[in-house]
Amino acid sequence: MKKYLCVFGLIAGLASAPLALSHLDSSAFILSYRQSLFAILGGNFGPMSSMIKGEMPWNDDQFQAYAKDLATASQLDFMRGFPAGSEGGRSRAKPGIWNNMEDFEQKMADMREQSQIMAEVAASGDKRAILQQFQKTGGTCKACHDDYKSKDYLN
Repeated sequence: MKKYLCVFGLIAGLASAPLALSHLDSSAFILSYRQSLFAILGGNFGPMSSMIKGEMPWNDDQFQAYAKDLATASQLDFMRGFPAGSEGGRSRAKPGIWNNMEDFEQKMADMREQSQIMAEVAASGDKRAILQQFQKTGGTCKACHDDYKSKDYLN
């Protein structure tokens, strides 16, 4: 009897899932997608920054792992998170992104390129070169943030 109740519960749950999701606005998925991608970048860049600043102990292996993951994450399709008409929502993305998509795409390409170089330099273990490349990589992030990221959430 217990087995039949479990099977019935599973079938009922699967059958009702579309109803539970039907009220969601599809733009919420786009917003979630792009915010998740940037959270992954920050989750790797942040600890690297903390090591550079001496806010956490330097660890070559960890730094290299963060740099490698940053480079890997930078290869994901960020532009899929910025289709025409996806402005708005609770976001820090300034409307200028959609008004100047070519510049935004170039800034993303610059970040992608410098993140790849960061992973290569981190693997060398040369702290001086790591610091120099970290500044270049961070500069690509800052260039985009300066133009296209609000400090506060917009609606």
